[in-house]
Amino acid sequence: MGITINCSPAYTQPTHLTLPELTTQPSNSRKLVIIGDGACGKTSLLSVFTLGYFPTHYVPTVFENYVTDCRVDGKSVQLALWDTAGQEDYERLRPLAYSKAHVILIGFSIDTPDSLDNVKHKWIEEATRLCAGVPTILVGLKKDLRDDPVAIEEMRKKSMRFVTAHEGEAIAREIGAKRYLECSSLSGEGVDDVFEAATRAALLTFEKSEGGGCCVVL
Repeated sequence: MGITINCSPAYTQPTHLTLPELTTQPSNSRKLVIIGDGACGKTSLLSVFTLGYFPTHYVPTVFENYVTDCRVDGKSVQLALWDTAGQEDYERLRPLAYSKAHVILIGFSIDTPDSLDNVKHKWIEEATRLCAGVPTILVGLKKDLRDDPVAIEEMRKKSMRFVTAHEGEAIAREIGAKRYLECSSLSGEGVDDVFEAATRAALLTFEKSEGGGCCVVL
């Protein structure tokens, strides 16, 4: 049976969870952590999914946490969504976010090839070191820019090109990600698909281990 996710802003509340709270998650609770380079579109993805709006101004994230109630095949699932900072200034803080994670989204920006390179050389290494065995999903963000005339011209001026879906899929296979998906937070295209895949992976993670999630030792 497929998973249908129905989330409403009415059931969504920004919150700040502490590590002790995470050790007593209810059985229907799943924790998702999103990582990736700064400004690659992580916060916009979570904002569109949980709050229903696209942020118009970029503000670097330290930690931002949301809890969203979703319906999965008629059952209520509480998703704790943890946004993280990609900047080097927060390297020492970010590991705290991984505790008790059931699934990890690794995001990169389709108009920034370097952010995909960092998936291989930084983000998957960090996720594997801190959360071995927790499934990862690779997400190509800002998909809409491939068809945006202004973005196309900017890329041409910089002698750059957009990351292709084929390249994203190849990296996903290389790092052992469960899925590769692309989405546009601006248009909403593919956003629900990302969280459907994440919920599937998180449910399987919880079923395979008694406590569920990873344990971070700092």
